Amino acid sequence: MTNDATRAAALLAEHRESIDRLDAILVFTLAERFKHTQAVGKLKAEHDLPPSDPAREAAQIERLEDLAKSADLDPEFAREFLNFIIAEVIRHHQKHQS
Repeated sequence: MTNDATRAAALLAEHRESIDRLDAILVFTLAERFKHTQAVGKLKAEHDLPPSDPAREAAQIERLEDLAKSADLDPEFAREFLNFIIAEVIRHHQKHQS
């Protein structure tokens, strides 16, 4: 292996280690987020509130798009990601109301 190839392999390993750490952070962050949204779902069910809040969801999507732009992340990706999470949260909330 040449010095360039050795250096490239080392850089690749560093990037992969960072990706692995970030994946773990994402999983634990999502788990924490869902703990809070599940508590919200239970609260909504106890007080006969609707499982979704379109105004809040729209504000959150706008907020996330702004954050994505600031972070140099595709806002469309951020919107799709949040929509996926919101759909999952609503599904949990509906389950609590059944």
